[in-house]
Amino acid sequence: MSAINKFHSKKIYNQQLIAALPSEAQTWLAGLPWVQRRYVLSLCHVMCATSPEGQAQFLDEYTADGVVSRFIHDRATQQRIYHHLRRFSIKTKLTESVLRRYVRQFYVHEAQMRQRQGHAYLEAVLRLMTDGQEHNRVLSYILGFELLILLFGMSWEQHERFYRLQPNQEDFFNLYIRPVQQAHRLNGIIIPKDEERFFARRDYFVRIPQLKSGRAVALIMASFAPDQIGQLGASIMRHEKALQFDYEHIFQQASDAAIFE
Repeated sequence: MSAINKFHSKKIYNQQLIAALPSEAQTWLAGLPWVQRRYVLSLCHVMCATSPEGQAQFLDEYTADGVVSRFIHDRATQQRIYHHLRRFSIKTKLTESVLRRYVRQFYVHEAQMRQRQGHAYLEAVLRLMTDGQEHNRVLSYILGFELLILLFGMSWEQHERFYRLQPNQEDFFNLYIRPVQQAHRLNGIIIPKDEERFFARRDYFVRIPQLKSGRAVALIMASFAPDQIGQLGASIMRHEKALQFDYEHIFQQASDAAIFE
């Protein structure tokens, strides 16, 4: 390939690279004087030379203020989320620190699912900065995740009472209750004993899981994909009656009938 052809090929590639940016970013980049373009190139060089973990930390700190401020100033959506949290007797407050943690967790979770954390985190942060729908995805994820924390802290008897309230019991059990109970089993949180014996005392069935917050978060991230968590939250946001909940019924004292099989 001649020198002229190489030059044209590089020019086309550079144009394609810039075209991948949002239009506002293209205009800003094209208007930068050379001195400031050096700063952009220096930042690109440092980012490329940094580990994926370092990139994620930098992006988190560099973008957090702007991203979190969007959540904090979206009062209408916040009130909708608080309404549903109260419906499920969840006392979490969407403080700035909680929102920061959830924003980072959401994108780390997505990156883990893609198995290429550094690039996925960068792509995700850019989407959040430019796409209004991404904002809604994160809010749905927060609501769905809080509900799964509630499920992980329930006894299996409480699970049964909960899913029996739902219009489509089988779907709710298979999508959410079954994975929670499988995680309980696999991690030694609830260990069924003598579950096949007809008259066996079912202590495991009424046992309340004892989980620290960090462990519950890790188990949920290992048991559910981000999209599945977001779909749970979005369904609740869209339809008031998508998920039936009766606190007094679900959390009533364990019945004697439930202990025997």
